[in-house]
Amino acid sequence: MTSSQPTTPSGAGLEAVILDYNGVIGRQPGPPQWARLAELAGWHPQETHAFQQSFWQRREPYDQGTATTHTFWSGLLRNGCTAPAGSTLLAALASADLGMWTATDPAVLDLLHTAHATGLRLVLLSNAPKPLANALDDAEWCATLFSRTVYSARIGVNKPHKRAYEAALEAAGRPHPAKTLFVDDRLDNVEAAEQLGLQGLHYTGDPAALARRLPRPPAVTRPGVLATSA
Repeated sequence: MTSSQPTTPSGAGLEAVILDYNGVIGRQPGPPQWARLAELAGWHPQETHAFQQSFWQRREPYDQGTATTHTFWSGLLRNGCTAPAGSTLLAALASADLGMWTATDPAVLDLLHTAHATGLRLVLLSNAPKPLANALDDAEWCATLFSRTVYSARIGVNKPHKRAYEAALEAAGRPHPAKTLFVDDRLDNVEAAEQLGLQGLHYTGDPAALARRLPRPPAVTRPGVLATSA
């Protein structure tokens, strides 16, 4: 199966859609945000790229819920910085980290609102640490659009582990995998979902590609008026 090609047009026959957050709904942070976070952690401006590499190398246990915020940051501090549990610096690091991942793409949210209006069940499946999971659940768009949310830190595994997809399918009410679309910006996550029988869409930042895979409300016809979407 090719992840970028639909198996059913315009969302026909879909029972549920499972979506990743960051890189699909959530916007990726830019260089200024990474530079600010690196500076808070004691890294020099020219070391921002190295900081990003270290950040991601340490991120998996934090996303998985097996490392605390303090543990995650304790291994990333440089040049004499210390951030004990409860410290002002640790709070600032956690806040800056969280703020990097909460900006959303309005075009994607508009598409999801349209799909949601058809009665399609939407489930969020994200590799996210507990602070981000809590923040996303508190967001109005999340409470409105998603019947359930599944986060790695709450289930103890990250995508592409099989158990993450099983948890999302359970949260979606056990739809047939072949009638469930999984959307993610990481190809390895999409391929893992497809191996379990789900439809896959490797999202590369084009809302139109997502729109082609989602259902729309039925057309409304009126005497003497061309059909329009409801």
